[in-house]
Amino acid sequence: MYTKTIILSLPILLLALLLAACSSGGDSNNKNSQKTFDNPFEYCKSAGTVDTPGPEYTGPKVPDAISEKLRKDMGVSETMPADMFNDGTSWRCMNGNVYACNVGANLPCQERGDYSKEPNDGMLNYCGENPSSDFIPMYASGRATVYEWKCDDGTPEIVKQIAETDKAGYIKNIWYEITP
Repeated sequence: MYTKTIILSLPILLLALLLAACSSGGDSNNKNSQKTFDNPFEYCKSAGTVDTPGPEYTGPKVPDAISEKLRKDMGVSETMPADMFNDGTSWRCMNGNVYACNVGANLPCQERGDYSKEPNDGMLNYCGENPSSDFIPMYASGRATVYEWKCDDGTPEIVKQIAETDKAGYIKNIWYEITP
């Protein structure tokens, strides 16, 4: 009887051991999801393409390596306080590389380029008030539009394309590749 109980309990014990092994992270395919990075360049090499750093990135919100290179590439004066510059800086990964952008009056870092050729309400209102304007300001057209717009007898009209987007859809000329 004792032997019979052991033999019947053995499959249950093996099943419990297998379940414990699976829940303890024994899955070798799960290695990358547990790895963390405090270096943005190593993080992007691993992440590939992401719009914002995920929880695997444990370093500073805007690392000095990114901030200093972006400030130089944008020609921003060193007299601008670092915290002000960093507060407006975003970075992301595209194809394993680091890209950064700093917001400005018309720099929509977090928006994808807008290729719509249909006038929005802002344009319609602006042209209603300025029917012959040769320029629709971005506050009316939208900062992410890739077109320059004007008013032709009260109707919004595209003048020309003024921006292109990168592979991730962001406006290309406001994002800078940051190299280590």
